[in-house]
Amino acid sequence: MNKFKEIYADLEKKILSGEYPSNTLLPSEKQLSEMYNVSRETIRKALNLLINTGLIQKKQGKGSIVLDLNRFDFPISGLTSFKELKDSQKIDSVTKVIEIKKVAVSPTLSEKTGWPVASEAWKLVRTRTINGEPAIIDIDYLDANIVPVLPEKKVSQSLYDFLEIDLGLEISYAQKEITVENVTKEVRDLLELTLDDNHVVTVKSLVYLADTSCFEYTESIHRLDKFRFVDFARRRKV
Repeated sequence: MNKFKEIYADLEKKILSGEYPSNTLLPSEKQLSEMYNVSRETIRKALNLLINTGLIQKKQGKGSIVLDLNRFDFPISGLTSFKELKDSQKIDSVTKVIEIKKVAVSPTLSEKTGWPVASEAWKLVRTRTINGEPAIIDIDYLDANIVPVLPEKKVSQSLYDFLEIDLGLEISYAQKEITVENVTKEVRDLLELTLDDNHVVTVKSLVYLADTSCFEYTESIHRLDKFRFVDFARRRKV
């Protein structure tokens, strides 16, 4: 086995055992090279393997920080509200409404949803803070013909509770697209990302009622270090 792979395996073991806990720094490259009696280039190769497996992230001016391995499971195929996810996984979180207003449907939004151009839609922007850190930005567009009102207090608690319980809508299914995207300045500011955090995971969803009406388009932007996306797949021959 190559020396850098041996070092990687040893560091991985120490991270998984808790010798190097989450959100702490590994020893510096210089310290590691002295500990393992190898060149700093060999240490960099080992650290790159740790980065690729999601165990550490390099922070400019700080070093290599051990990532939180206790990520929250976000279902891909299900249609689950954040409140339901929060309650089921006992997530310590706070929702903050950043923006709530009516907007005219743009040609781009119309193409996605089928809503008429220039018709009215609600734009709702919320952040989800988990364990004191901003982790998710939810940007929702809702057809104002189907959702005539959108009280801030209600949507700060649970949008889907309001839609299903208060408005009596029967939410049925969604089409989802998951992409890894570059971080914009707005996203960096809202999620309090560092200059080393260059990507986020975005889940784009078109959500439909039981009568097949599309009533919502949402973009849910996630920090890479807080969630993992999971699904259950059964073998089906085609």
